[in-house]
Amino acid sequence: MTQAMNSTPSGRTSMSAGWVIFLLSMLIGLQPLTTDLYLPALPALTAGFGAAMSQAQLTLTALVLAFGVSQLLWGPLADRFGRRPVLLLGMLAYVLASLACTLAPSMEQLIVWRAVQGAAMGAAVVCARAVVRDLYEPAEGARVMSKCMSGLALIACSSPPLGGLLSDLFGWRVALLVLALFGAATLALLVWRFEETLLQKNLQALSPAMLLGNWRLVLRHPTFIAFAALSTVSYAGLFTILAASSFVYIQVLGWSKTAYGLAMLANSLSYMAGTFLCRRWLLRFGVRRSVALAGLVSVLAGTLMGGLALAGVQSGWALLLPQCLFMVGHGVHQPCGHSGAVGPFPQAAGAASAMNGFVMMLVAFAVGSWLGAHMDGSAHPLAMGVWFWSAMIALVAWTLVQRQDQGERAGP
Repeated sequence: MTQAMNSTPSGRTSMSAGWVIFLLSMLIGLQPLTTDLYLPALPALTAGFGAAMSQAQLTLTALVLAFGVSQLLWGPLADRFGRRPVLLLGMLAYVLASLACTLAPSMEQLIVWRAVQGAAMGAAVVCARAVVRDLYEPAEGARVMSKCMSGLALIACSSPPLGGLLSDLFGWRVALLVLALFGAATLALLVWRFEETLLQKNLQALSPAMLLGNWRLVLRHPTFIAFAALSTVSYAGLFTILAASSFVYIQVLGWSKTAYGLAMLANSLSYMAGTFLCRRWLLRFGVRRSVALAGLVSVLAGTLMGGLALAGVQSGWALLLPQCLFMVGHGVHQPCGHSGAVGPFPQAAGAASAMNGFVMMLVAFAVGSWLGAHMDGSAHPLAMGVWFWSAMIALVAWTLVQRQDQGERAGP
């Protein structure tokens, strides 16, 4: 598989490994771009519509809920018809929904179109994860996914500062317009260069019996349970930061939108560092030990943030430094979690990826709903939420994942 990384992945496509990683980075990078770019503008958007904070957070939670649910359909569609047609359809819908968000005349319509945007985004992310499984075995797939996550981190790095700058200079609608432009560019690249990676389409993938059978197989598989749990609890910690941080930094601590964007840039750079660390650790320690070490990083970050909050330290740096440490661990957990969750299912990678994404977004929706009801004008909900999820990450990393042997026994 090392040779495949340097030439044609698995011999299944004429696309080079570098081109595959670039395209997949754009596809999975759509998620942080869609969630992060408008975060600095969220308080201004809320004030502009005269809406409540809970309504504003629905623009995020509705997106992730639609994103999660849609994956249950996109996954089987990708297994039945192939990755390419599903990607093209999803990206076209994403561009149109992004334009509608830009022109939305009310908060209610913005929430609706953000949900449509999230549903369309599901096609990109599901297919990207499935393509990794199409082309690489699970252990190699974790390293490839970590490279894609580095590309994702580059997109995530630029999103909050760019969103803050555009919001300050031109208003929040221009920030949302960038999503349509990025989506259009990605769609054009897919039309031009992406080749189908699924060798054999599953003609029964959409039959109710096959759907239920695949989902039952996925949900009962111990490897899926372990790695899906890892990616879910790690994303729940990240989503706590995404949903609460703009209000805490801008409204509670008084930071400017640009300063907040730079804070999120620091988070993204830390995440990128985590993905590089992931690749080094995977080569040296393997999946299980790498995840265990990252679990220690995560729980240290959460404990530091929660401890400072309980001690009465309400400062941006008391939040930002632990957040950056948390993101280093997240950069290990996500590529390992995503690759590990689909690893046992070479013939149903789309369904496995979809179920993993659905569970992640369902938990994220619950996190966003809880935060919307518990934001109290302090940093405590943010800090306590990250502390809780960091403890859950460590628990999963040190128990469920340690019982798996992803590299040696990845088959069903």
